[in-house]
Amino acid sequence: MSDQKKPPQSDVITSAVGRLFKLGSVATRVGMSLATEQAMSFLFSDPIAQARRTEKFMLNAVRVTEALGELKGAAMKVGQMLSVHEGMLPPEFITVLRGLQKEAPKVPFETMHGVLTAELPGFDDLFESLDPEAIAAASIGQVYRGRLRDGRAVAVKVQYPDIDRVVRSDLKNLKKLFGSLVAMVADVEFDEIWEELKDRLLEELDYRQEAANMARMQALHADVPEVLVPGVVPEASTTRVLTMDYVPGISPDEATSGRYGQPLRNLWGRRLLEFVIRGLLDHRFLHADPNFANYAFLEDGRLIVYDHGCMKEIPPALAEQYRGMLGALIEGDLSGLPQRLFDMGIYKRKSNRPVPLKVIEPLAREAMAIVGEAPFRFSRETDIYDMLFEAKTMYFSELVDVSLPHDMVFVNRTLSGLFGNLCRLEAEDRWRDVLAPYASPRS
Repeated sequence: MSDQKKPPQSDVITSAVGRLFKLGSVATRVGMSLATEQAMSFLFSDPIAQARRTEKFMLNAVRVTEALGELKGAAMKVGQMLSVHEGMLPPEFITVLRGLQKEAPKVPFETMHGVLTAELPGFDDLFESLDPEAIAAASIGQVYRGRLRDGRAVAVKVQYPDIDRVVRSDLKNLKKLFGSLVAMVADVEFDEIWEELKDRLLEELDYRQEAANMARMQALHADVPEVLVPGVVPEASTTRVLTMDYVPGISPDEATSGRYGQPLRNLWGRRLLEFVIRGLLDHRFLHADPNFANYAFLEDGRLIVYDHGCMKEIPPALAEQYRGMLGALIEGDLSGLPQRLFDMGIYKRKSNRPVPLKVIEPLAREAMAIVGEAPFRFSRETDIYDMLFEAKTMYFSELVDVSLPHDMVFVNRTLSGLFGNLCRLEAEDRWRDVLAPYASPRS
């Protein structure tokens, strides 16, 4: 009986009661930790309180990561989303949560085969073969290599059994859990941010929506030959199965291994940066999952983009505000940044005033260096995340109630992830030349 208390890693916990118990117990423990921390903060000076807060974050991060990694579904996905917000949270917390970005344990093919046959009754008529060994495992599904009867090589993404119900059942407890975590570092309106996270999560459950996203992205990049988006095979795709052209490339791990020279890594970085900025400012349809595994590269410098489940429609006014911010950074206009942020909806809620320049100046100067006259090399040692955390620590009272509009949640997540990916590539360029064309106002 003792062996049945914890399911094997390769299984997805689908029991509503089991998931409720695990998420609920973690949420309760984090909530109690928060209450204790708030009570103890009255007894200690600020430096000691900060040390205690970091210690509590470490403990809670371990609890959360262990639970979410096992549960997969919405639980693991929200943890991954949170883990890319470097600088908002203590480095120790990020280090633990970053484990959720690694490949999830794989579910046996026998389990996944039931989904395939239920979704595609004519499976044997469509497929000549399907490799039972998954080539990738993620939070809501796995990917397999296959070949159609007409000879096309394909990649087939299959959802975990019953994952739709699992995700929806998780959401209530996840809101409580992450609301408690956010409350440990900020006094923000969490409900709107949570609704944004939830909407993107639920969209990812519908592979027909992802297929439509891919078709749209192909059309948007029809005149951008340096970006490849795999085509969809509609007759072999459903809400829970997505069959795509198999488009292999150089993985991020290979690309950053030292095997490829600096000029090629620079070119890959340029392609990646333009892809994200183009999606944000021109297409206003942003690929909003910056996990580096969602990209691959070719030796001719082209970029392959996978996984179009998490996309963000950018309101035109917000796109123009980001464009104006980019222009201000290129021009070196520091003084106007607090008001620009205020106009974008980033301000101190209680006083209804802009974030003081002293708080944002160090990060702004780093951004200006990136788009300065001289070439800039992104590096794994670049300290921008340390600067973010130092600002959060030094100006805690100034930042604790800063608002973040819900439409910016996935934009900032994507830009943060882009920065990390460019650092892994150690890409170097005169980025001003790359970005200046996107800073010009659009009519």
